[in-house]
Amino acid sequence: MLSTYFLSLVMLLPYGFTATAQQPRVDKTAAEILGNPAYTAISYGGFRQLSRTEVPTVAEIKEDMKLLAALDIKVLRTYNTQQFEHAARVLEAIRELKKEDPSFEMYVMLGAWIDCENAWTATPNHSAENIAGNTAEINAAVRMANAYPDIVKIIAVGNEAMVHWAASYYVVPGVILQWVNYLQDLKQRGALPADLWITSSDNFASWGGGDGSYHLPDLNALLQAVDYVSMHTYPFHDSHYNPAYWLGAPEETALSAKERAENAMQRAALYAQSQYRQVAAYMQSQGISKPIHIGETGWATVCGSLYGPNGSQAADEYKQKLYYDLMRDWTSSAGMSCFYFEAFDEQWKDAHDPNGSENHFGLFIIDGKAKYVLWDKVDEEKFKGLSRGGNPITKTYDGNMERLLQDLLTPPVTGSNTAE
Repeated sequence: MLSTYFLSLVMLLPYGFTATAQQPRVDKTAAEILGNPAYTAISYGGFRQLSRTEVPTVAEIKEDMKLLAALDIKVLRTYNTQQFEHAARVLEAIRELKKEDPSFEMYVMLGAWIDCENAWTATPNHSAENIAGNTAEINAAVRMANAYPDIVKIIAVGNEAMVHWAASYYVVPGVILQWVNYLQDLKQRGALPADLWITSSDNFASWGGGDGSYHLPDLNALLQAVDYVSMHTYPFHDSHYNPAYWLGAPEETALSAKERAENAMQRAALYAQSQYRQVAAYMQSQGISKPIHIGETGWATVCGSLYGPNGSQAADEYKQKLYYDLMRDWTSSAGMSCFYFEAFDEQWKDAHDPNGSENHFGLFIIDGKAKYVLWDKVDEEKFKGLSRGGNPITKTYDGNMERLLQDLLTPPVTGSNTAE
């Protein structure tokens, strides 16, 4: 991957800003961004209310962008283009920030939602697509990529749109392939920026890391068609659904809760790496060579059910920090981007259950408090003068480590399914 570099010649940039040998170029390509450790990536949804019908304002999104920029994050991933005004406002917010400060850098991996015919009903037809909705999503993505070529660097066709456990909406690979080819053709004809990268963002199983039901000719054609593979891996969820990796050896009962958590998170990171290797091995078996980046992975901090005290005992802030640091270390050293999920908690995801794990994957809680993973950044005054919803950025638990550790769940050992 290409590293950050400085121009040796004067170059005219958007908004009348001129770069000199002392100033970095602020319009990078996807090829320069992905895998570049100077361009940390994250998944971003700015929704603060119980429903996505209440879209954050441009001013609220600018608040978020400043917080993320303070963490040296420079690449965002979004999920829809036209069902809500969120993506449009994200792009507007970034453009305003670039006008206010020409050195401000934030790029976007724009997601186009794809689902099947009769999605979210009792009779989804996985062999056909929701042609009206999918067409609208793709058309909006094209418009946005052309309107914001200095910001939109990647279009992702679908989010977990091929994985079979997405039973309400998944499509066969041929549907994704059709739209990827369509966008690649627009690039060839000059109707999209030539350096825009096209992918699909999906579970590791969908990219060939799963069983033989996924190993289809259309998947192989899709792997050839995309510019890179955006792969999801969730050891957090598999602490319940596939817990063999998660359970400690019986002798770990002699260890402290912190030591057992640290061992478990090492296993979680290795588990994610094994899913990456499964995808890479499948691609190699088909003679396909494309970059792989992590399109999504994360760790929830609260759960009242499957991953909580009466479940796999995975969800807490201590483990989130361990997982975040391990995944950042691995992907950075491997020359991969990791669109960590996610920047901020979003309560719409499980609106009927405040303790639902899907509400609690953020690095910040909704009112702006920084979870344990970011306590050191608060100490470094990275967020000085910044706020969310008018609230200054402070630490969860009031920064009291003893209180935080009271909520640390002890991972189970083999033969045990209950908290100690």
